Amino acid sequence: MSIGIWQIAIVVILVVLLFGRGKISSLMGDVAKGIKSFKKGMASDSTDDNDPKNISEENQDSNKKE
Repeated sequence: MSIGIWQIAIVVILVVLLFGRGKISSLMGDVAKGIKSFKKGMASDSTDDNDPKNISEENQDSNKKE
């Protein structure tokens, strides 16, 4: 049993009726902002970390401070 075009259309109509077009478009806008923020964060992380770091030394330093 496969999903046909009529089943997809019914689901889309029900979602639009339940949430409304405004709510769906604002939700998609929030998702797009999140994706842009994630990409920006990933790009800034790769440019900030040019030199390799030793994780074990960082953990020892943080343990000494406590």
